Amino acid sequence: MQIIEYPAKQDWEQLLERPRHDTGALEATVKKIMLEIKADGDKAVDKYSLEFDQVSVKDRFVTEAEWQAAELELAEPLKAAIRMACKNIEGFHAKQRVQEEVVETMPGIRCWRKSVPIEKVGLYIPGGTAPLFSTVLMLAVPAVIAGCAEIQLCSPPGKDGKLHPAILYAAAVAGVRRIAKVGGVQAIAAMAYGTETISRVDKIFGPGNRYVTCAKQLLQQEGVAIDMPAGPSELAVYADETANPDFVAADLLSQCEHGPDSQVILVTASKKLAEQVIQALDQQISVLPRKDIAGKALENSKSIIIGDAETAMELLNTYAPEHLILACTNAGDLVSAVRNAGSVFIGHFAPETAGDYASGTNHTLPTHGFARAYSGVSVDSFIKKISFQQISEEGLAGIAETLMQMARAEGLQAHAAAVEIRLKQMKKKSHDRY
Repeated sequence: MQIIEYPAKQDWEQLLERPRHDTGALEATVKKIMLEIKADGDKAVDKYSLEFDQVSVKDRFVTEAEWQAAELELAEPLKAAIRMACKNIEGFHAKQRVQEEVVETMPGIRCWRKSVPIEKVGLYIPGGTAPLFSTVLMLAVPAVIAGCAEIQLCSPPGKDGKLHPAILYAAAVAGVRRIAKVGGVQAIAAMAYGTETISRVDKIFGPGNRYVTCAKQLLQQEGVAIDMPAGPSELAVYADETANPDFVAADLLSQCEHGPDSQVILVTASKKLAEQVIQALDQQISVLPRKDIAGKALENSKSIIIGDAETAMELLNTYAPEHLILACTNAGDLVSAVRNAGSVFIGHFAPETAGDYASGTNHTLPTHGFARAYSGVSVDSFIKKISFQQISEEGLAGIAETLMQMARAEGLQAHAAAVEIRLKQMKKKSHDRY
């Protein structure tokens, strides 16, 4: 991990660049798969599942026997952990359902918004080297709370054609029972276009590798809704001299083990702390089962020495990290300075791990700097907000001149006429009454 001391502000953009990949060949490959699935449906899904995952499944969807076996197979301590995590995630997300008030903008004009759940949503859960059953909770819980009528989950099976039992148990606890055993680009395309067995959905959620991410972004160009642009995991830590270097190193490695293209950034005013963190990284990484992956990620990572907290927060807002840890004595005071981040962890005893699993906040977050404009997944991600206005004769009379003036100024005469014709009817009715 490279230490960079007091970089000039004009160098920040280059310094904070994420790892880059050539996407030309990747997009060509992904487009080919998507077009074939769009044309051939399940046949193409099976072809690519065999080619990429070396698996052929007899039953496309999880059977009742598989549901029962998963619950029996999973150890009770893990099941209890999943239940607690689900309870906390439900508790946090349930408060996001807010009944909005009716607003009378002027006499006779009432305006309001109504939250309507997206009817059909597709949830993608990666498998591979790390079956992310926690992501099942993070996506399924808000979808259920939002009231989505159809929640379809896709996840790649192992070589035995089965899903990890924790994925199934988490889905059952969250309230989702429709799970297709399919992964990768073929799963994303199948949910976008629909096949003989997999339903077409209105919006697709969930993380994945470069191929999955590319598929989602290409589908967005076709008008298919996705949760957010996403890339490799990332974490930034602001730490002062009171931070525990072992804590900081552990937090950095927790993101590095996600993948070789993950990135972590340490920002501190203390060079001594930065050196201590690097020593702790060397010690801790040696015992990690995924040390090779974490080591590659550290090659993309930096420790930046900055003169003061104000400058540090400015740099961190420029970076706009997916996760931000404030490991310092005045962490609470710095919260108001955070403008760009997916999720923030405050204080020495708030590891990013808490948000990944069970504190209650969502871990599906914007990466690659998209935290400047995007929020993480929430109940709002699974609903549409429709606006309504109810206007009486009194209300129209009070706003009519404003409407007609603005419409005529824009050269839209029919807009003005739609108001004028009603005014004439109202005057006629009033005249006839007297």
